[in-house]
Amino acid sequence: MSTLNDKLARKWILLSPRLLPFADAASADLPLSRLLRLSLFQVSVGMALVLLNGTLNRVMIIELGVPSWLVAFMISLPLLFAPFRALIGFRSDNHRSVLGWRRVPYIWFGSLVQFGGLAIMPFALILLSGDSNGPAWAGYAASGLAFLLVGAGLHTTQTAGLALATDLAPEASRPRVVAFLYVMLLLGMVASAVLFGRLLAQFSEIRLIQIIQGTALLTMVLNIIALWKQEVRDPSRTNPEVEKPSFQDSWRAFRQGGRSSRILLAVGLGTIGFSMQDILLEPYGGEVLHLSVSATTALTGILAGGTLCAFAIAARVLKNGMDPYRLAGYGALVGVVAFSVVIFSDPFDSPSLYRIGSALIGLGGGLFAVGTLTGAMALAENGSSGLALGTWGAVQASSAGLGVALGGALRDAAGNLAAHGVLGPALTGPGVGYGIVYYIEIMLLFVTLAVVGPLVRPSLGSRSRAESRFGLAEFPG
Repeated sequence: MSTLNDKLARKWILLSPRLLPFADAASADLPLSRLLRLSLFQVSVGMALVLLNGTLNRVMIIELGVPSWLVAFMISLPLLFAPFRALIGFRSDNHRSVLGWRRVPYIWFGSLVQFGGLAIMPFALILLSGDSNGPAWAGYAASGLAFLLVGAGLHTTQTAGLALATDLAPEASRPRVVAFLYVMLLLGMVASAVLFGRLLAQFSEIRLIQIIQGTALLTMVLNIIALWKQEVRDPSRTNPEVEKPSFQDSWRAFRQGGRSSRILLAVGLGTIGFSMQDILLEPYGGEVLHLSVSATTALTGILAGGTLCAFAIAARVLKNGMDPYRLAGYGALVGVVAFSVVIFSDPFDSPSLYRIGSALIGLGGGLFAVGTLTGAMALAENGSSGLALGTWGAVQASSAGLGVALGGALRDAAGNLAAHGVLGPALTGPGVGYGIVYYIEIMLLFVTLAVVGPLVRPSLGSRSRAESRFGLAEFPG
């Protein structure tokens, strides 16, 4: 294992630090080789997200004929575990292990659960395809269980993994260390989308099953390498005489930290506004614009690439003193333009226009996330960083799940009304259901702007340079 780690580190170091955003987060205590190895758990999470929200989403709806509302429900199942991220962060902060570990047990358990879900998924797809004698409900139940396990595993792994990163990094570099890890998540998504697209250029169910099995194996390999000799054992953590704070007291202290309610409301509304299209991105390309599986899978990579550009822009403008909530407002405005471009791709029958819209969705969502997060980081000042990380992740992920479920349900309902001529003779095409969802997202983003607006006003007291600087120490991914 040591030899493998050394070889992997040497390969990573061949990348110029100038090509890796936030690579300057490395320090003497956490060198770049170790930081890059730790980032591999984010790559495995990115692979799972692309597989669930992108490839399987399109295949189940278009190739297997599963109703989109049911697929939306399955994809939202992993997010049922999202509210527990706050509790996971709190428990990992105060975990008592016989071996003296706090984060390792949660990361390892999350990896196993994620592997289990991916191991079940091929059998679920066989049942859904009709190539077996099993009842249809068994395929639906197995698919739901697989999605739930993968989601629970990646939420647990990511929450504890980011908390471990903050433990390992010196205090001065923690924001940029976790920012670097989140960028690696997006790079993992881009690379996975490109790889899956190439492998599925000639689509077959057997090839899809092989990809899922390979993803399951690679998840365990990457997470083991990422975790190897990262957390130092501290037997003092097993001391039963050390008082553990209650979750209620920690939560109460967190809620007292400033404008938390409005900030979290803005995060929730904006996330729903950007997330309703997640279930529709690839099916829209396949059903309305008649793109292949390979072409629609690449859309996920385009969206992630737009998000990476958002991080680069945000890093520069926030460093120059831009108000973070103003940046979040700009992100929402970019989202309005992005969904308008996507809507026009249907009447113009333009896949290129749709790809531009997808990139703008990623750009707007990234600017919004960075802006609101940077402003909300002050919420963690009087409480536990693990709890703050988990709370942010719970709000964001839960809102994303709600947005995905609403997107699929509204698309089906509007599509059925259009197909039966209820909406009039002008609204009967396959893109009507999708377009209505995009219009609703535009309206939600305008409501988000109204919520964010009062946050732009200067608060009492002068803001320190650290508060306005771009940092993602508490970003949950």
